Amino acid sequence: MEDEISKAALEVIISAEEPLETKEVEERVNKIVKDTPRTKLFYSLNNLRAERLIKGKFIGPGKGVWVWWNKGIFKKGW
Repeated sequence: MEDEISKAALEVIISAEEPLETKEVEERVNKIVKDTPRTKLFYSLNNLRAERLIKGKFIGPGKGVWVWWNKGIFKKGW
Protein backbone atom coordinates (compact mmCIF):
# COMPACT_ATOMS: atom_id res chain seq x y z
CA MET A 1 0.00 0.00 0.00
CA GLU A 2 1.95 2.97 -1.19
CA ASP A 3 -0.22 5.02 -3.52
CA GLU A 4 -2.47 7.93 -2.61
CA ILE A 5 -5.71 6.16 -3.56
CA SER A 6 -4.97 3.16 -1.35
CA LYS A 7 -4.08 5.39 1.59
CA ALA A 8 -7.30 7.40 1.18
CA ALA A 9 -9.43 4.25 0.83
CA LEU A 10 -7.88 2.71 3.94
CA GLU A 11 -8.46 5.92 5.89
CA VAL A 12 -12.11 6.06 4.77
CA ILE A 13 -12.83 2.44 5.65
CA ILE A 14 -11.06 2.50 9.00
CA SER A 15 -12.89 5.66 10.05
CA ALA A 16 -16.31 4.32 9.00
CA GLU A 17 -18.52 2.94 11.74
CA GLU A 18 -20.32 0.58 9.38
CA PRO A 19 -19.61 -1.40 6.20
CA LEU A 20 -19.57 0.69 3.02
CA GLU A 21 -20.47 -0.17 -0.56
CA THR A 22 -17.88 0.61 -3.23
CA LYS A 23 -19.92 3.64 -4.35
CA GLU A 24 -19.89 5.08 -0.81
CA VAL A 25 -16.14 4.53 -0.54
CA GLU A 26 -15.71 6.19 -3.94
CA GLU A 27 -17.67 9.29 -2.86
CA ARG A 28 -15.59 9.68 0.30
CA VAL A 29 -12.25 9.00 -1.41
CA ASN A 30 -13.06 11.60 -4.08
CA LYS A 31 -13.18 14.22 -1.33
CA ILE A 32 -9.55 13.36 -0.50
CA VAL A 33 -8.18 12.47 -3.96
CA LYS A 34 -10.02 14.35 -6.69
CA ASP A 35 -11.25 12.48 -9.79
CA THR A 36 -10.31 8.99 -8.61
CA PRO A 37 -11.10 6.47 -11.37
CA ARG A 38 -13.47 3.77 -10.11
CA THR A 39 -11.33 0.99 -11.61
CA LYS A 40 -8.21 2.19 -9.77
CA LEU A 41 -10.17 2.48 -6.54
CA PHE A 42 -11.55 -1.05 -6.91
CA TYR A 43 -8.04 -2.34 -7.67
CA SER A 44 -6.74 -0.59 -4.54
CA LEU A 45 -9.57 -1.97 -2.40
CA ASN A 46 -8.86 -5.51 -3.57
CA ASN A 47 -5.15 -5.05 -2.87
CA LEU A 48 -5.93 -3.80 0.65
CA ARG A 49 -8.16 -6.84 1.12
CA ALA A 50 -5.37 -9.13 -0.12
CA GLU A 51 -2.98 -7.50 2.36
CA ARG A 52 -5.61 -8.19 5.07
CA LEU A 53 -5.85 -4.53 6.04
CA ILE A 54 -9.60 -4.46 5.32
CA LYS A 55 -12.32 -6.98 4.60
CA GLY A 56 -14.62 -7.13 1.61
CA LYS A 57 -17.44 -9.29 0.37
CA PHE A 58 -19.38 -9.58 -2.88
CA ILE A 59 -23.12 -9.45 -2.22
CA GLY A 60 -26.07 -9.98 -4.50
CA PRO A 61 -26.91 -11.81 -7.71
CA GLY A 62 -25.68 -10.80 -11.14
CA LYS A 63 -23.38 -7.83 -10.98
CA GLY A 64 -24.16 -7.35 -7.28
CA VAL A 65 -22.10 -5.01 -5.12
CA TRP A 66 -18.99 -5.19 -3.00
CA VAL A 67 -19.16 -4.21 0.65
CA TRP A 68 -15.98 -3.15 2.49
CA TRP A 69 -15.29 -2.79 6.21
CA ASN A 70 -12.57 -2.35 8.79
CA LYS A 71 -11.42 -5.81 9.84
CA GLY A 72 -11.78 -4.85 13.51
CA ILE A 73 -15.34 -3.48 13.28
CA PHE A 74 -16.96 -6.83 14.11
CA LYS A 75 -15.77 -9.16 16.85
CA LYS A 76 -16.70 -12.12 14.65
CA GLY A 77 -16.04 -11.49 10.97
CA TRP A 78 -18.35 -12.42 8.14
